[in-house]
Amino acid sequence: MGAGTSPADRAASATGPADEQAGATADAAAEGSTAAASTADPGDASAADTADVPASGADERTGSHPEPGPAARRSRRFPSFTRDTARPEGGGRAAGGDAPAPARQWPLLAVLCTAGAGLLIVAADPFDQAFRIGTILIGVALVGGAVLRLLVPSVGMLAVRSRFTDLVTYGLLGVLIVMLSLMAQPEPWLDIPFLEDAVHFTIR
Repeated sequence: MGAGTSPADRAASATGPADEQAGATADAAAEGSTAAASTADPGDASAADTADVPASGADERTGSHPEPGPAARRSRRFPSFTRDTARPEGGGRAAGGDAPAPARQWPLLAVLCTAGAGLLIVAADPFDQAFRIGTILIGVALVGGAVLRLLVPSVGMLAVRSRFTDLVTYGLLGVLIVMLSLMAQPEPWLDIPFLEDAVHFTIR
């Protein structure tokens, strides 16, 4: 045993140069595989990744309509904010779709024009009893809206709520306005004692 030699050196001398050459060859092969992996095409990696996808994925639904899960089911609770409202009964177009817009909304335009004429007469006051005539026109417009709501199947935007609600609202307001205009002072055209007493009682 020579001086300055370690057990590792003795093992290396015992194995001989053949084992050293084999170890060098293994190191070179490892370095070559590392270089090949670093210079590989990214498309190859993606192809390898896609090749690892299980065949069961082909049965799954893809695209813009995925399979609805438990979380995607529609809730029975009412939403906090509504995006649209249902069209009221009889709220369709009063004329065909090929007709111009005024013709499709002629019930609403008739009511608005009559009420507008009454307001214009009241504001201009061009003749005696203009206030009474103009107010009567406004009430007649509302009563006419109730009649149109009852007789015409589709009245367009004149339909605000259900048919019954619109009939009661238009008709009641129209009749009240006409009655009050007929009973307006001075020289009322209609004399109803109990209504006069009710008015006097509320004014006191």
